[in-house]
Amino acid sequence: MLERFLKQTSFSSQEDFMNNYKVNVPENFNFGYDIVDAWAEKEPDKIAMTWVSSEGEHIDFTFADMKRESDKTASYFSSLGIGHGDMVMLILKRRYEFWFSIVALHKLGAVVIPATHLLTEKDIIYRCNAADIKAIVAVGDDIVINHINNSIEKSPSLEKCISIGPKIPEGWEDFHKGIEEAAPFVKPQNPNKNDDISLMYFTSGTTGNPKMVIHDFTYPLAHIITGSYWHNLKEDSLHLTLADTGWGKAVWGKLYGQWIAGATVFTYDFEKFEGDDVLKMISKYKITSFCAPPTVFRFFIKEDLTKYDISSLKYCTIAGEALNPKVYDEFYRLTGIKLMEGFGQTETTLTVATYPWITPKPGSMGVRNPQYDIDLLTSDGRWAEDGEQGQLVIRTDKGKPLGLFMGYYRNPELTEEAHHDGIYYTGDVAWRDEDGYFWFVGRADDVIKSSGYRIGPFEVESALMTHPAVVECAITGVPDEVRGQVVKATIVLSKEYKSKAGAELVKEIQDHVKRTTAPYKYPRVVEFVDELPKTISGKIKRYEIRKK
Repeated sequence: MLERFLKQTSFSSQEDFMNNYKVNVPENFNFGYDIVDAWAEKEPDKIAMTWVSSEGEHIDFTFADMKRESDKTASYFSSLGIGHGDMVMLILKRRYEFWFSIVALHKLGAVVIPATHLLTEKDIIYRCNAADIKAIVAVGDDIVINHINNSIEKSPSLEKCISIGPKIPEGWEDFHKGIEEAAPFVKPQNPNKNDDISLMYFTSGTTGNPKMVIHDFTYPLAHIITGSYWHNLKEDSLHLTLADTGWGKAVWGKLYGQWIAGATVFTYDFEKFEGDDVLKMISKYKITSFCAPPTVFRFFIKEDLTKYDISSLKYCTIAGEALNPKVYDEFYRLTGIKLMEGFGQTETTLTVATYPWITPKPGSMGVRNPQYDIDLLTSDGRWAEDGEQGQLVIRTDKGKPLGLFMGYYRNPELTEEAHHDGIYYTGDVAWRDEDGYFWFVGRADDVIKSSGYRIGPFEVESALMTHPAVVECAITGVPDEVRGQVVKATIVLSKEYKSKAGAELVKEIQDHVKRTTAPYKYPRVVEFVDELPKTISGKIKRYEIRKK
């Protein structure tokens, strides 16, 4: 399948990759027809997805299955009046109906809005009115149903609520009955153009209301690099990305790049993460490739890995937050597998990553993705030298790169603020070493300026996390008359240390940071808390900590 889109599909070095990687974008590309249906025609019996529930259910879906079920779903949605440009929100956890629905909506030229089941009534009302959402397809459990039902009266654009079960509330449509009774699917005459809106994400945002990030129909092609060259997937790969379908990580790791590569997506449908359960899945189903946030690997290295046969696992990638080198080193010691880090945003695809042909540097995000013209811009408007901190930016003066968002829906002012004069400003601060590796520092708003030093929260948090007392932490700056700002650490203690919270432990932690990183970075203010304030997606709300 790669040969349809790439003139050169194999690369031996970063130089080769940067010089020769180029995607041939077809006119009116549609992931449903050009990838899912194309695989169904080429290799109908090839396994597209292995779906396993925590209750032990196991279903293998071939590409022929996916074509058939997405066609039935598209026909059913069409019978409900859903078509080109209509906004449809999917609240489907890790259920296989998510894949039926997103592919079907692509085939109709509709706009998919993946959303988490953690949304409250207030969140749903905001989203429905901000985007004029026409339909919601949701899991039929009491909590989700109640939140949606309570939002209907204040969501005038919402015409249809569709449940996949087990409960079908009064006034709701029955998804499975609908697709089974659907008429044969007839492909729309002109389902989409490349620059139509295909996908929308409400970013979790650590300040204010979520932003509406929109992507066009070519967006899946930007994930060729994600699947084939970051996850290193082949046609015989079995890949597991840990992500709920409500987050952007799901289409990064459980759909677009994986199916373009011809890999099988492994989906483990669970309610609560347990490291032991995931390791058992890797062992039982012989998973070959795995991607998860660093937190998951922190759980893994605390397990007795000798209890599990994970010899099938050949490749691991990591994203979602910056990687602590200690986690990298310990996982490598236990398994011999190098964690290959990657970085991107909801507004982009993978922008910086560690690829198979380069040696990872623990703690570094990796090197440039050839799709993006990436650079670092200093606070005084210069292009940063190696070793100098700057905001990560994407140059767009030569055209919009494949994978970059179209803008913030219905918010031209916010779009202009982030993307103007031929530059997209990511808002993330990093530095680049002499080998071209990028190192994350923090969000631009979070960088602390103390006595002339610029201190990134992540480097201090990494040092703190190596102390056994620290379970979670957040670094912020607090005003100081002499230094401008000083470093504050807000810390969640482990059970063993909670009784020791006090001045002596504060001193011990401060000394530990001084020994672990540059002494000027140590936290002069330390606060112990039971939990950190977080967004729905688990991002720390630093602005709430700063307000205290």
